[in-house]
Amino acid sequence: MKTERVEFYSGGVLIRALWRTPDDVPAPIPAIVQGPGWLGLKDAKDYVRYHEGFTDAGFGVLCIDYRGFGDSEGEPGVVDPTHQLQDLCNAVTYLTTREDVEPEVIGAYATGGTGGGNVVLLGATDTRVRVVVSQVPVADGRDWLHRMRSEWDWIRFLAELEEDRRQRVLFGTGRTVAPRDEIMVQTPERRTTAFKKDVDHRVPDKVPLGIVDALLEYRPLDAARRLTVPLLVVAVEDDATTPTDHAEAIYNAARGPKKLIVQRHTSHYEAYAKYADLVIPEMVDWFRRYLVPPGDMVVRSALSAGLPAQDPGSRLKSPPERELGE
Repeated sequence: MKTERVEFYSGGVLIRALWRTPDDVPAPIPAIVQGPGWLGLKDAKDYVRYHEGFTDAGFGVLCIDYRGFGDSEGEPGVVDPTHQLQDLCNAVTYLTTREDVEPEVIGAYATGGTGGGNVVLLGATDTRVRVVVSQVPVADGRDWLHRMRSEWDWIRFLAELEEDRRQRVLFGTGRTVAPRDEIMVQTPERRTTAFKKDVDHRVPDKVPLGIVDALLEYRPLDAARRLTVPLLVVAVEDDATTPTDHAEAIYNAARGPKKLIVQRHTSHYEAYAKYADLVIPEMVDWFRRYLVPPGDMVVRSALSAGLPAQDPGSRLKSPPERELGE
């Protein structure tokens, strides 16, 4: 696998990324765009195993740092789903400018909370994205933040948010907080896992509390209801970090070919290593099946009155659901 450091602009902000390609595959090649998960960075070593699986199969992978994170420019530590979606859309545009990429054969992959949710938003927004693979996604930001807390702590949290809004209106600035303890509350597993720990020290330890307002309105589930491109969702049973029913809700809402994989007898962070050898081939198979050049004709049809017209890809039957780790 070859790795090249590249950059492009998104909303006037310089975005830096890693472009990973197969060693011996002639260009142009199909490409996959990835935005990291919650507070993740493009060069986390835990992503390499997935990127190697994709490049070994002949795909290029563009993994970006969102604005404000890692090597990209922008206000540090601001998680804004609207801007992150814009960064992903501009990453797709960047891929179409490269001579070594097939511009009509671009898919999306991401893992972890807002990462998994963002590619669902991307697939429903950008018609150039032909396939989506979403691993352990967040479907509803408000519900996600609520379920990390007891009911009394949630009520206190909402009160703090309202007071912070008042302070920002009156004085132009609000509180800064620790993102892993005061926004997304860490599980005991997150405190002890080595997953992404190699890049954690490069993530701001204080961020504006005001970024929560956008997270409360974050709804990849709504986007999933508009999603017609092939979707593979990977979940963890009894996930304490990104609730399993969030992944299931996105899967159930999607309208195109779809598949749900549930990893059992594991946990959110443990699953990445425990099931990588099973999950990565499933992802590769999904991309191989659906990330193909479009034909020269577009055919639209409807099975009966009142049903939405279908594009050629959505006429394909969805593979049956499977569970891993039984």
